[in-house]
Amino acid sequence: MRAMPRSILIIIESDPRQSGRAAEAVRIAAGIGAWKKVDVAVYLRGAAAMIAGEEAGEFVDGENFARYLPLLERRVYAQKGAMAAQPAVPIVEITDEQLAGMAAARDCVLRF
Repeated sequence: MRAMPRSILIIIESDPRQSGRAAEAVRIAAGIGAWKKVDVAVYLRGAAAMIAGEEAGEFVDGENFARYLPLLERRVYAQKGAMAAQPAVPIVEITDEQLAGMAAARDCVLRF
């Protein structure tokens, strides 16, 4: 019998215009996902949803967004209504209730 892979949800709510925390969280998520031993999902809340847009390279450590977000392959979620522009990577908007269910189903939740 094959064991279920471990899972982690990384919630990013830092404003990428003011802090490099969002860029570092994306880099960490991509690094963990590269192991292919942990199922990684990223949730963008509030101002953090801007990192999925075309202007993300202009934010603090913005080069990390273009480099690492695509590596997360359709495992990026955003707060419903937080996306102001068309995202440069596939994003699924979810409600707070869906976020709660996703968090409850994960082995670990980290906030940045």
